[in-house]
Amino acid sequence: MRFLLSITDKIDWMTEQVGQWLKWLVLFSSIISAGNALVRYIFHNSSNAWLEIQWYMFGAMFMLAAGYALKHEEHVRVDVLFSKMTPKQQAWVDVFGGIFFLLPMAILIGWMAIPMVINSYKITEYSSDAGGLLRWPIKLVIPLGFALLAVQGVAEVIKKYAIATGVRAPGKLYERPVQ
Repeated sequence: MRFLLSITDKIDWMTEQVGQWLKWLVLFSSIISAGNALVRYIFHNSSNAWLEIQWYMFGAMFMLAAGYALKHEEHVRVDVLFSKMTPKQQAWVDVFGGIFFLLPMAILIGWMAIPMVINSYKITEYSSDAGGLLRWPIKLVIPLGFALLAVQGVAEVIKKYAIATGVRAPGKLYERPVQ
């Protein structure tokens, strides 16, 4: 178990690095958004490419941050019964949820998105808007995002199993009260 927990530390580190990179992407997206607005209103000019870059960045932030959100317990959770459980019971719920729901869903969606990316790349698919961008880079974000989510999901299952079996202390999990 110690070996598996050391692997989760490496996965957590990778997820943190992705999260830190995405924070910069938020800044760049905001600057591009403000720049688009300024150019449109001051110079009465607009570019579909810059608008699409803005949407690509938003899509990348959303898709690539799923693993980061999972690591930090920021994902959507129905806490009606969960909040009344002990930390070990909560950990068991997360283990089973991760194994039977999260991982199969992330792997399936990520896997099913790969042919779409390959096809988009092969046909050199562009946006239908004038001056639009290539589509395959943003489509590539879908399997990448689900791969990151699946990898972090494996780490979370291992960590929650360690908590459920008493190998690791619960720490400060699920600290938010039911609202």
